[in-house]
Amino acid sequence: MRCPFCAHDDSQVKDSRPTEDNTAIRRRRQCDSCGARFTTFERVQLREITVVKSDGSRESFDRTKIEQSVALACRKRGIAQERLDQLVSGVQRQIETFGENEVAAKAIGQMVMEGLRGLDSVAYIRFASVYREFTEARDFEEFAGNVRDIGQE
Repeated sequence: MRCPFCAHDDSQVKDSRPTEDNTAIRRRRQCDSCGARFTTFERVQLREITVVKSDGSRESFDRTKIEQSVALACRKRGIAQERLDQLVSGVQRQIETFGENEVAAKAIGQMVMEGLRGLDSVAYIRFASVYREFTEARDFEEFAGNVRDIGQE
């Protein structure tokens, strides 16, 4: 593994353990050259997934994009990082077991919305405002009214 500090190609694994949700292996490494320590995560990847964006462009699936979006939607909501990791891992599993090598970005957004819906209504609305491209306050009002209706059922 290449050192992120000095770009040396060799490092030693000092500690290895599964993550709390058992979806990855966390490894503490030390660079053989500069001695710096850093952490890597090893995850199972069932197949190469390509994301098809709304404009028709294609790019490789990147878990970190989902992690960043979920973290932004849940910012200052007091939700444990473990629950966010579980949500992201669940979405990734759904994508990988979908059976296709290509998945629409809209489908991924919908999966994230469903996960956030059960996690936190404010995060759900925040994510939806970007995902559904709200342009006016009325869009928020209508969507929040639907969220309130769902919570009262």
